[in-house]
Amino acid sequence: MFAEERRMKIVEMIKRGESVKVSELTKKFKVSESTIRRDLVELEKSGRILRTHGGAVSKKINKLEDSFIEKQDKYAKEKEKIGKIAANQIEDGDTIIIDSGTTTYYISKYLKAKDITIITNSIELTYELANREDIEVINTGGIIRMNTKAQVGPIAEKSIRQFRVNKTFLGANGVSIKAGITTPTLDEASIKQAMIDVSGEIYLLVDESKFGQVYSSLISDLDRIDCIITNNNRPKEEIEYYKMIGIRLLNLS
Repeated sequence: MFAEERRMKIVEMIKRGESVKVSELTKKFKVSESTIRRDLVELEKSGRILRTHGGAVSKKINKLEDSFIEKQDKYAKEKEKIGKIAANQIEDGDTIIIDSGTTTYYISKYLKAKDITIITNSIELTYELANREDIEVINTGGIIRMNTKAQVGPIAEKSIRQFRVNKTFLGANGVSIKAGITTPTLDEASIKQAMIDVSGEIYLLVDESKFGQVYSSLISDLDRIDCIITNNNRPKEEIEYYKMIGIRLLNLS
């Protein structure tokens, strides 16, 4: 098969399936990974795809991010219910990380566990919990992103990596079986990766609007997650995939 024919087929696959991985393409076309990577470079140069970590996605990819206030207004009731489910997973004596975000923020409204330590990069959450005598709150510090009220950068990441925690409650902008868990900015992706690395269990908190969305910065593949907390059930095939890779699904159904 000529290179251009192979590249056309790759574009067709991406249009049908949203994203592809280098390893998948290598097996399908029986060529080396370096050949596939060259194909993806050329396709990106021509404007037909966008390369991602380990693969590629359609050119139609989300780049813009709503502000914290705009996000708060969307799916507010659903996010509050997700936060309540997440709060019920926290046990007395836990040391946890709560990621910045409008969904993770609602955990603070339903916390019942005692003698817990919370590490967070959220300005809003730090302020909300500051007067709770039964909770030790550690703020990561770092550069404040005005759009999301999240603290990012090397100070925040170094702070997070000093800890080892029982559970991390993570937010994200996009969840895709093929493209993984994504967010619009690399600096927030790096902070979320650090949170994953220091945690025993990872809980991903996402409302139904996040599924099938792909953003430009990869947080992690889905197999790094232990539990997804969402507001509605997911399609049967998707649930079966989560079970296969060891993810629990918690929802209101």
